[in-house]
Amino acid sequence: MRRVVVTGMGIVSPVGTGVEFAWKNIINGVSGVRKIDTFDTTDIASKIAGVPVRGEGAGEFNPDAVIEPREQRKMDRAILYGVVAADQAMRDAGLVDADYDGDRFGVSIGSGIGGVQTIYETCVELMKSGPRFISPFFVPKAIINMTAGHVSIKYGLRGPNVAMATACATGSHSIAQALDFIRNGSADLMLAGGTEAAVTELALGGFAAMKALSTRNDEPEKASRPWDKSRDGFVLAEGAGVLVLEEYEHAKKRGAKIYAEVAGAGMTADAHHITAPAPNGEGGMRAMKIALADAGLKPSDIDYINAHGTSTGLGDVGELMAVRELFGDKDICMSSTKSMTGHLLGAAGAIEAIFSVLAIRDDIVPPTINLDDPIDEVGDFNLVPNVAQKRTVNAALSNSFGFGGTNASVVFKKVK
Repeated sequence: MRRVVVTGMGIVSPVGTGVEFAWKNIINGVSGVRKIDTFDTTDIASKIAGVPVRGEGAGEFNPDAVIEPREQRKMDRAILYGVVAADQAMRDAGLVDADYDGDRFGVSIGSGIGGVQTIYETCVELMKSGPRFISPFFVPKAIINMTAGHVSIKYGLRGPNVAMATACATGSHSIAQALDFIRNGSADLMLAGGTEAAVTELALGGFAAMKALSTRNDEPEKASRPWDKSRDGFVLAEGAGVLVLEEYEHAKKRGAKIYAEVAGAGMTADAHHITAPAPNGEGGMRAMKIALADAGLKPSDIDYINAHGTSTGLGDVGELMAVRELFGDKDICMSSTKSMTGHLLGAAGAIEAIFSVLAIRDDIVPPTINLDDPIDEVGDFNLVPNVAQKRTVNAALSNSFGFGGTNASVVFKKVK
């Protein structure tokens, strides 16, 4: 079977734009959650979110450096994030201006919701002025596959071009799909990941109506607190994560920098409830088992798990129980980087995959911040409370679980 490795990465996130900048903040336990100041939250219970900081400074999101301002008018914010993250990944992999075969280079970048702000603004314009005032760019700005489309056009990538839309599992599913494309010979290189721009009045109001969001509005940086007794819901966030996946021999031949191997992936469905996880996290546990089997690894081979860990009541407990059931008493640690980034929905799995790869590269596991009073189910389980831990990470597993009961797990390991 063809081996697949990670040779480039890009991030736009609440804790920073750029992989090394974001990773430094993650390792130091810096929260990217802040009060929303881009729209009126007066009538919305949750008034906080994780949003990339725009600007031209270090770690700030500046699409002008990648996309002409005139072209930006044709793109929803979700597309902007995805294109910028993809550009970072291409540059990191040494592929910008490189001589590659575009027919063998594909894109798998999805989104959980897509251009929700574009849809909202167009509906307002429709009701105000009528259909003749709808922008001709409405559909291309709103549909989920247009990030993949823009990226393929920008770099001449003519291989498989797909866009997953599997809620909060989108980023991980996109990586799993790209892994399969390279393994089965459909491509030698893939840009894979997810993007999301759902911090909008419409989406925030919708999640608030479900009572899914934290309302710790006076302490934004402390609002996302997985496995803590005082957690009260997840924090909505946005950004993008994109990885370059490459066939191992192809990467070696061109002298590429190799971060880690994508060893395996697993996907399952709970078939249980539209939003609540299956009892005891059973669906997630099966996804982890399938991913391990696909990677040819045993539970004892995994050193770190980047948890889905959203800071919700049922989700936190279910994932913890599933991991305990599968991994037993093995000396393993698990943390939730969502405690710092918030929940990036369709982009979460991709960004967390990058953090998992960096944990392998640097032999350090990021903390779960705000874990001050763990729920009783934690016991002595190592959830890396508040401070990063140095330890050898030969293999890591990243979990993503989404509404509708969709589950994904991806395994990464050191290249030997």
